[in-house]
Amino acid sequence: MGVYKTVLELIDLRSFSNLWYWIMLGVMWSSASHWVLGVPWDMITKAQRQPGQAQTDALDLTRINIDRMLDIIETSGLWLMGFAAFMITGLGMLAFWYWVEFAQALLLLVAPLGILVMMSVRRARKVRLLLDQWPVVYIQLRNHRILVQLLGMISIFITSMFGMWQNMMIGAPF
Repeated sequence: MGVYKTVLELIDLRSFSNLWYWIMLGVMWSSASHWVLGVPWDMITKAQRQPGQAQTDALDLTRINIDRMLDIIETSGLWLMGFAAFMITGLGMLAFWYWVEFAQALLLLVAPLGILVMMSVRRARKVRLLLDQWPVVYIQLRNHRILVQLLGMISIFITSMFGMWQNMMIGAPF
């Protein structure tokens, strides 16, 4: 019993005080910022610097990813939105009605991703109409990346403030 207690003291299993949660949060927003509508940012910047084949490849990949995303949204978007709303509502109830820390942590990861999906669908519909004009597509992709980074910064800030508050309150006697 002593070894088990020692291991649990060394590895904190609460969500907001767990290093792996914060690593996952950083990796999630870093990946979201790198993959702009499914196209890697380094490919977009290479296409901007080197017209020709790199630009054609970036436009093709952008078209493929946008068509795929919008096809999924058009065929099953309503079902996906209903399921996502159900899951986020359930997490919200567990997080703030029953005050389950794991649900709070999960909600602070998942809810901003819902906003990101809505932003991406809206931008994909815009870009679909402009796929023959690379300079305009580049501006749209760059602006989308900036908005994703802004959303990520806001999300990380809110999550860190709530996580610090949660960690301070756990030890407080009530």
